[in-house]
Amino acid sequence: MTEHDEERADAMFHALADRTRRDIMRRVLSGEHSVSALAARYDMSFAAVQKHVAVLEKAGLLTKRRNGREQLASGDVTAVRSVASMLSELEQVWRGRIARIDELLALDAASNDNQED
Repeated sequence: MTEHDEERADAMFHALADRTRRDIMRRVLSGEHSVSALAARYDMSFAAVQKHVAVLEKAGLLTKRRNGREQLASGDVTAVRSVASMLSELEQVWRGRIARIDELLALDAASNDNQED
């Protein structure tokens, strides 16, 4: 990964680390929502929801467009898939390590069995 890719990954995972932002993402991935409609769903100020949306937008996880006076937000499925891909890569690294530990334990057990004979 390039430095730019790493910075983008940091921004995405930071954005998704917050429960409210993850909930916003679930909503905007199912369809376009106005920021004011999103704000009505949370027990916080409109400005606070706007900030959450801005973090998601900066991370590239959602896009906004204007429709008259409203700002409409929609989720970027491609960006979410890239997050899933990054997590899958990390999972493969850990699965490889676990498999290697299992191999080492099996070799150790076999070695101990041979020593006891």
